[in-house]
Amino acid sequence: MEAISSIEDKFNSTFSVQELVKESIITIPQHYVLLDQQPPSPGAAPPFQMLPIIDMNQLVFGEDFDLQLEMFHSTCKEWGFFQLVNHGIKSSILERVKHEVEGFYKLPFEEKMKYKIREGEFEGYGTQERGGKKFDWSDRLYMTTNPILRRKPHLFPELPSSLRNTMESYILELQELGTKLLSLIAKALKIDEKEMIEYFEDGMQSIRMTYYPPCPQSELVMGFTPHSDSTLLTILFQLNGVDGLHIRKDGVWFPVSILPNALVINVGDILEIYSNGVYRSIEHKVVPNSKKGCQ
Repeated sequence: MEAISSIEDKFNSTFSVQELVKESIITIPQHYVLLDQQPPSPGAAPPFQMLPIIDMNQLVFGEDFDLQLEMFHSTCKEWGFFQLVNHGIKSSILERVKHEVEGFYKLPFEEKMKYKIREGEFEGYGTQERGGKKFDWSDRLYMTTNPILRRKPHLFPELPSSLRNTMESYILELQELGTKLLSLIAKALKIDEKEMIEYFEDGMQSIRMTYYPPCPQSELVMGFTPHSDSTLLTILFQLNGVDGLHIRKDGVWFPVSILPNALVINVGDILEIYSNGVYRSIEHKVVPNSKKGCQ
């Protein structure tokens, strides 16, 4: 009876999709099924698209800065999404991030639950409710990281030391990269560079480590429901090369393929507002894979 009860608890749990998948389920629980999900279109699936690629090194140090800046400006206006290569973040740090995030999701469930989302709060570990008692097909650990005074004492400060130290290094790299991007955005929009950086330099920074387990009925669920980001900029690092990101451009949804070790940058709602609508905060979603997990 105890074993059966344990399986039922996991099956009905909304805390961890990862634990649910370990039970080798065939039919997913109803609280993950999105009733308003559009059925797959007949015929072939839309082909993967390659997001525009911005070479940070060429943009900053290349010979024709004005031309490169105009390409950057045009990408932010027309796409709101791009892949950033030669971004300056050390490959050794990215490898450590991969290793540590994968390690976190290999921890026993009881260990991860030390960081669970508390009642009435948004930060922490668990599965996110999307309204109507419906949940994303994903587990995530979401934390505010800056300003430091806003860090929840039971979250970032209590992470395993190797994960915490790696994330501290990664955060510093992201802050430096973010400042460079803001400088370029200010130049592209022809606004005061110093003023823009000072305006946003003490803004809130958060980090989300997400795992999208494989799903036996992936057409019925959503790893991350369609949304735009309520941020200035979002910087995404895909860990394991399993694509799941879809963006909506000109009213059409299509999956995107991401280069290894590239960072995906997307314009957030705040930047769309700050730019008076010149830059676009694009709707996007994550679709789970039926065979492989995505991080």
